[in-house]
Amino acid sequence: MAEISNGKAKPIILWTLAAILLIIVFFAVRRLTREELPLRVAEATMQDLVTTDSTNGKVEPQPPNFAAHAPAPGTVKQLYVKPGDLVPKGKLLLSLDDADAIARNSGALAALRGAQANYQAAEQGGTQEERNSLAGELAKAQMDRDQAQSDLDTLKKLVSQGAAAPGEVASAQQRLGAANTALSTLQKKQTGRYSPADMAHSRADLEQAQAAFAAASTVVARSNVRAPFAGTVYSLPVSQSEYVEQGALLLQLADLTRLQVRAYFDEPELGSLHAGLPATIVWDALPDREWHGRILRMPSTIINYQNTRNVGEVLVSVEDAGGELMPNTNVKVTVTEERLDHVLTIPREALHSESGKSYVYLLHGKVLRRQPVTVGARNLTQVQVVKGLAENATVALSTTNGEPLAEGVPVHIDR
Repeated sequence: MAEISNGKAKPIILWTLAAILLIIVFFAVRRLTREELPLRVAEATMQDLVTTDSTNGKVEPQPPNFAAHAPAPGTVKQLYVKPGDLVPKGKLLLSLDDADAIARNSGALAALRGAQANYQAAEQGGTQEERNSLAGELAKAQMDRDQAQSDLDTLKKLVSQGAAAPGEVASAQQRLGAANTALSTLQKKQTGRYSPADMAHSRADLEQAQAAFAAASTVVARSNVRAPFAGTVYSLPVSQSEYVEQGALLLQLADLTRLQVRAYFDEPELGSLHAGLPATIVWDALPDREWHGRILRMPSTIINYQNTRNVGEVLVSVEDAGGELMPNTNVKVTVTEERLDHVLTIPREALHSESGKSYVYLLHGKVLRRQPVTVGARNLTQVQVVKGLAENATVALSTTNGEPLAEGVPVHIDR
């Protein structure tokens, strides 16, 4: 039985070995005859790596930026400047027809003087005429009281001598009491004619009149617009004899050698920005010109921009304005987040990631080998390799026929 079993087992083993041999031969032949994939490659090189973020922005003057608005409805009476004029501090720039404003100011001044007189009278116990009249009444009341006292003293002596009746003394005492009451009433009127509530009301009337006069005076003053500082009139949207509504913009003035850009960076980009980072500004109207500056201030909130983006408004200085950039122009702002000098870099296209680990495909002869790497800073086109590659190492970018890259794949460089 054992011999029979051994006789049956030998063909099975032979067939198994033959099948394994055929598989090995198949894969060896397939490998030898496999078509090489056309490959794009690049070399790991030492170079400067600059990380940037770009966005759009709008140019505006740095503070102070003066904007004059119509203080009341009226007509532009006279323009003394034109857009682009450089003016000194205090120059008259524009005047409005202020006849109505002057009339209202005069009325407010009259009301203020009346309120001042009333409050002064309340503080002093009445007007001058009222105080003089009261003083006369007090003097008369004092004389009446003294006379009543003298009459009473005289009658008391006469009664003791039997020359007057007791009833006459009683009448004299009543007259004295009435005189004392009248005198006391006038004295109280002199020292406390107005109650605390009366004084508060008078004070409130005075404060209201003062506010009304200040407002009317402001309208008159703003009807003649003067330059609060030296600068350039860069906006003049009104014309002479034009009627303007209250609050309408009349002109704008600023020092155009001190400009800034309000740059609109998308929310995810803000984390890598901070005040002081350098920036460049480009304007399509002058494509060969470039301006420079730094981040002045980071945003304090996120806003919706044109109903399409959530952005933060980053203020960027323009340190070399030179008079060519103009307020309200639309520009491109590029902020340099980081600059590394002479570091090993590869194209971002060569970098792959799996399970949080980075790797590249190295070219070994005519096949690809997977190589783990440690990376650092990166920008839109390049990435820094900290560990895992040597300078001038050849890394695969992609195949030119669309086939995927893989370990051990035969390739040739497509030139």
